[in-house]
Amino acid sequence: MDYSLAALKLLCVQLKDARESPSQNAVTLGGILFQRVWLQGVLVSPPDDDGRLLLDDGTGVVQIYLSGDFRIRRWNTGMYVMVVGGFVIRKDDIPVIKVHKIVDLSAFPDREAMWYLEVMEAYKLFYQPLIEDFV
Repeated sequence: MDYSLAALKLLCVQLKDARESPSQNAVTLGGILFQRVWLQGVLVSPPDDDGRLLLDDGTGVVQIYLSGDFRIRRWNTGMYVMVVGGFVIRKDDIPVIKVHKIVDLSAFPDREAMWYLEVMEAYKLFYQPLIEDFV
C-alpha cells in the first residue's frame, strides 16, 4: 500500500467510474491515482462469517471487509459509520473496501449532512482541478 497516495473522500456512485491503472498498483478516477477511499454511510447488513457487510451512503452500496480487531466489535445494521480502506474494483459486482479504519458516528446525527458537504468541498478544492488538467 502506497500511503503517499491520499484516501479520496468519495461517494459510492463515484466509484463506478474508477479504473485500474495499468502502470501502477493503483486505481485512477479522472486521472487521480489512489488506492484507498474514505466513505461514510449506513450499515445495511450484519457482518457475515467472513467479516463482510454492506454500506449504503445514499448514492450506492459497497461491500466492506473487516479483518483483525475490527471483527471483534459489534457492527449493527443501521449504524452510521466512517470507513477508510483499500479500494478493490470487482467486475460485474459491487466494489469492496478492505477496512483500515472504521468509526461509529451514529451518536452524531449531523454527520451525514456534513459528509456530503465535505465530499463536495474536497472535489472543488482538490479533485476538480486535477480532473480538468487530465481532460
